[in-house]
Parts: sequence; structure tokens; C-alpha cells
Amino acid sequence: MSHELRTPLTTVRMAADVLHASREQFPAGLARSTELLVDELDRFEALLGDLLEISRLDAGVEELAAELIDVAPIARRAVEQVRAIARNAGTDVELELPEGETAAEIDARRVERILRNLLANAVDHSEGRPVRLTLGANDTAVAITVRDYGVGLRPGEADLVFNRFWRADPSRNRRTGGTGLGLAISHEDARLHGGLLEAWGAPGHGACFRLTLPRRQDQPVAESPLPLVPPDGEAVNGQASIGSGADYSVVVPELRKEDVG
Repeated sequence: MSHELRTPLTTVRMAADVLHASREQFPAGLARSTELLVDELDRFEALLGDLLEISRLDAGVEELAAELIDVAPIARRAVEQVRAIARNAGTDVELELPEGETAAEIDARRVERILRNLLANAVDHSEGRPVRLTLGANDTAVAITVRDYGVGLRPGEADLVFNRFWRADPSRNRRTGGTGLGLAISHEDARLHGGLLEAWGAPGHGACFRLTLPRRQDQPVAESPLPLVPPDGEAVNGQASIGSGADYSVVVPELRKEDVG
């Protein structure tokens, strides 16, 4: 199936690249058509890659190439890779790292892919507000949170965000965001590590995604070193939501009237 899909796509891509390279010689309408053709081919190739990746995950043939490495450089690379997209969206991406090394037994390629997906998703929904990636660690686990202050999640949507092709707002332009499989693949990548990927959000208050991974593959996670519900999110009375599938839960404390501004 992969071969049958990629062979005609490669031929179309070669022809489109020839047209795109000569677009300055075309009338304005035709030049714009070649640009749209290349853009849609990019989307098609990304979708095909994600479909093949998730089919391998479904088949259980993916293996974890884990090694003991520092997680901080992976976080830095992921941030740098999305900064160009963030600048175009008018969004600042902030990075908060602990002092010293945060070593864990992980598959660097998969963890970097998870972080890129989370950051790109946060930028896409940030509405120009900052996005922050935070790395933390304790004796048994490392955790990374990606926080945005955009549209947020309605109650119950944190249970749906990892579903394939699910979109918070179906009316949004299909060119906005990725293939619809990024978060589903990220969830499976976290599971392969023996870890957990969770979501929290509240309407108008943004969202927070937390990746928790064991520091050693044979070591269970006692507790995540970072909270899923951010400190400013605890003040959102009755609007917090937590993703499903957690082995441990985060409880949002009830608020008194005097605690709510």
C-alpha cells in the first residue's frame, strides 16, 4: 500500500516542482495555482506519512530505540523547529528548563516528535498569545508540559483530543493545523515508553498538555514532577477538564467565593 501510494505521488511531486520553479514566468492566476498545488502536495505527503506511522503502531510492529540521554536538548530542538511557525502566527515560544541534567531512557526521535506536535498544536490555538514549554524531573520520571493561553477546551474535550481526526472546532479552515493524527500518534509514542500524555483545558483560558515518561524503562512512575493543571488554571471555577487514560489523577480543588476574582 505504501509503495502504491508513494509512486504516483512522487511523479506528481516532480511535475509540480518543475512548474513551481518556473512560476514567475506564468500569469498571476497560473502562478498562484502552482503554489497551491505544492502546498496541497505537502499536506498530502504529511498525511500519508502519518497514516503509515499510525498503521505500524496499530499493528504493534513499532519498537522503542531507547537510550539514556538528557531530555533538555531534545526540548530545545523541538522549540527551535516550531519558532518559524510561531513567528508567522505572532506567538512567542518560551522555554523553561531545570538546572543540571535531566537524563532518561527514551527514544529521542519519538519524544522530539511528541514535543513538535504539542508545540505546533499550541501555536495553532494560541491566538497570538505566548506558548510555554516546561521540563521537570523527579527520582522516577521526567515530565514536559506545553501550555497555551488560547481558545482552550470545553468540558469533556480533553477526553477527545487524542482521537484521530478530531477537531475542537469543525468549522475551522482545514489548512489550519496538521493532519489530524499528530496527537493520536503522540499518545501512542508516550504509551510505547510506558508513559502518559494528558490534556487539561478551560474555555478562554487555554490548554496544557503534559507528557510524563519513566526515567528508566523498568521503573514505574510514582508521580509526575509537573502538575497537569497549571497554577493559574486552578482559579478557573468549574471549567477544568482532564484527559482520560491516566494511571493517576489530578484533582482540581474546590474554590471559595473569596478565592475567585
